[in-house]
Amino acid sequence: MPETPIIWKDEELSPIRDKVYQYIKQAIVQGVYKSGERIIERELADQLNVSRTPIREALFRLESQGFVKTLPRKGVVVSKLSPEEVIEIFTILSALESLAMKLAAHKAEANHREELTQIIEEIDHALAQPNFEQEHWHFHFKINDVICRATQSPRLTQMLDGLSDYIRAFVHLGYELPGRMRKAMEEHRDLAKAVRDREAELAENFTKIHVENAKKAYLEALNKE
Repeated sequence: MPETPIIWKDEELSPIRDKVYQYIKQAIVQGVYKSGERIIERELADQLNVSRTPIREALFRLESQGFVKTLPRKGVVVSKLSPEEVIEIFTILSALESLAMKLAAHKAEANHREELTQIIEEIDHALAQPNFEQEHWHFHFKINDVICRATQSPRLTQMLDGLSDYIRAFVHLGYELPGRMRKAMEEHRDLAKAVRDREAELAENFTKIHVENAKKAYLEALNKE
């Protein structure tokens, strides 16, 4: 966590509870707070320059979503999902993302295919750089954005959004395994190519392989903790 107190701008004070919630959730998703790590209300309140009330509200909200849990004599800690829970979520994700890729391949318009071509070129360029790891999330979000728009299915997009934060929290740990980051970028490139080229069945199969590899990487990393 940053050491210097955060100063909220006047225009940001109204939805302060939402901003506190987003701040804590992103810290969990991005791995700033690790699974099992304690979250102390007092320290967060001082850090964010707010009272403890919005901190409590945010933590209650995050607990209802499964990101944190309250333990006796320890307080609020970041949740650590069981292998069974991880498998369940990745199974759901595989089904939804496979459908999204298939729809996108069928429905992608010229502008979507042009965007994917640009992303593919950017991934190839990034993979040739020594610090390519820094670029991964950028491409992940860009591809997902194009795919969701190309599906022309708002409800499917909403369902995927509901899982996105869990998945980000998962893969952050999985990417710590040597070689997984590069492999994931290559998988995303192949997915983008298949959708761009309207290879619906190929896009669907690539998605299932990608999600399965992500699940295995996370479970392997989880076992090493």
